[in-house]
Amino acid sequence: MNSFNALGINAGRAICYSGFREGQQPGGKYPSYAEVREDLMLLHGHWKYLRLFDTDRHAETVLEVIQRENLDFRVMLGAYIEAEMNNFNCPWNSGVYTEAQLEANAISNERKISRLIDMGKAFPGIVFALSAGNEALVGWTDHYVPESRVMEFVRKIKEQAPQPVTFCENYSPWLDQLKHLPEEVDFISIHTYPVWEYKHIDEAIAYTRDNYNSVVSRHPGKNVVITEAGWATNSNGRGIDPGKVNEEYQKAYYEMLMEWSERENILTFFFEAFDERWKGSPEPLEPEKHWGLFHTNRTPKLAISDHLTVPKNPRQGV
Repeated sequence: MNSFNALGINAGRAICYSGFREGQQPGGKYPSYAEVREDLMLLHGHWKYLRLFDTDRHAETVLEVIQRENLDFRVMLGAYIEAEMNNFNCPWNSGVYTEAQLEANAISNERKISRLIDMGKAFPGIVFALSAGNEALVGWTDHYVPESRVMEFVRKIKEQAPQPVTFCENYSPWLDQLKHLPEEVDFISIHTYPVWEYKHIDEAIAYTRDNYNSVVSRHPGKNVVITEAGWATNSNGRGIDPGKVNEEYQKAYYEMLMEWSERENILTFFFEAFDERWKGSPEPLEPEKHWGLFHTNRTPKLAISDHLTVPKNPRQGV
């Protein structure tokens, strides 16, 4: 069992939140204050912790809404660092960049880390932890950043911000690839996705437990948080068998995950709150678009429809 009292973190329901709606995406049109407020009112009272992925305008709006509306949320805020080295092993062939782009990314990453620090300082009562990046070290990433560089970011954040610092990554690199980062971070953050690794729902929770326990065993005495775990509800076959994803399976995984993590006092962020149309390929059934507990139109899927006082969705896949 994990205790985060020394870090100022208590147990509670947690969810990943990215509020981009139809026609919105990072770097383009961002959700408005009213749209973010609508989202947070749906989540309020059901989830205590939110995870945000970047220091962009969306994160600014989320923190502003929480503060102005006096909502009972605590936020893990991350900086989405981009590629500083090419990854020729990226399976979808998008991990290779020009030297000029890599240099520009390195400058942008420095700014993002500085902004992360500033936002942590500006919202100390809301932001409870800071993450120096997301999935930038795993072998399949399209935005690879060397471990030594991530460690620089972690050290800079720890020197200047009051919150505990982590790095969010797939469980696998924490087992054998990362040699020094585990000791630098205040706690380890892992991602576990049984369905991406071809597991059936009957194997799902056992596989997640194994992922988590393997990292805990590898780093005794270190607190471990699950910052992503979820189950898609649609697939076009890209990386996930369509027969293994639907709302019934998402509901089953969600309930098993919550029961286990709450019993073991493991802070676990479910991925994710809302479907996001901008993600992945243009294919409507691209699995990246279908991880939300809510559809894009903000009506709940089966996993949570009995627990929320909002209208159920009369149509599927919206």
